[in-house]
Amino acid sequence: MMLTSRDLARLIDISAVRAQHGEAEIRELVQRAIEHRFIAVHVLPCWVPFLRELLAGESDIYVGAPVGFPGGAHATEIKGFEAARLVSDGVQEMDMMLNVGMLRSGRLDYVERDIRTVVQAAGGLPVKVILEVCYLSADQIKRACECAIKAGAAFVKTSTGWAPGGATLEIVELITSFVGNSIKVKAAGNVRDLDTVKKMLKMGVSRFGINLNASVEILRECDAVSGSAVEV
Repeated sequence: MMLTSRDLARLIDISAVRAQHGEAEIRELVQRAIEHRFIAVHVLPCWVPFLRELLAGESDIYVGAPVGFPGGAHATEIKGFEAARLVSDGVQEMDMMLNVGMLRSGRLDYVERDIRTVVQAAGGLPVKVILEVCYLSADQIKRACECAIKAGAAFVKTSTGWAPGGATLEIVELITSFVGNSIKVKAAGNVRDLDTVKKMLKMGVSRFGINLNASVEILRECDAVSGSAVEV
């Protein structure tokens, strides 16, 4: 399969979700998203109305935001309320943080119910479940994927980008080999170059969360390597 830099941009979410990110950073993010046609822009929940205004008329760039971010230990009811509020504010997709402590404690029923609550509150919008893989064993990652699948999530996502570690080739291979076609996979955290993106695409990744500078560099690398398209 051959992909142009524009094709790759349609697989990449960019975000401004650090505590210090404000109006200036979001304006820059949107400007770059429009320039390169990245598929989605994610901001912290309070900035969603502002992001919607900036993306007015850009129907192919999704408005996104996180739920229970970045720790994931909010009460389930709070996560559900936050998801419902994001829907009313106009998001088109959301990335929810898994309750890692509950998962590590073997409270799988709780974890599944937590995810399902957000999925239901999202009202059909795609929900990506962030696993924060650096804190999980291989077996725990599999259990987290099972919970996300059973709860009806659209994606599992490797990492927030806030914790140590992220989407290694080994972790992505583990996840994609386990979930197959049961749920989509988003790789995030430490994805920084075109070669890694190509390898992960071959493994079955269908979306990436990559910081803005690295995302732009990957698109430039794609153009420089082939002049038009790269094979994956």
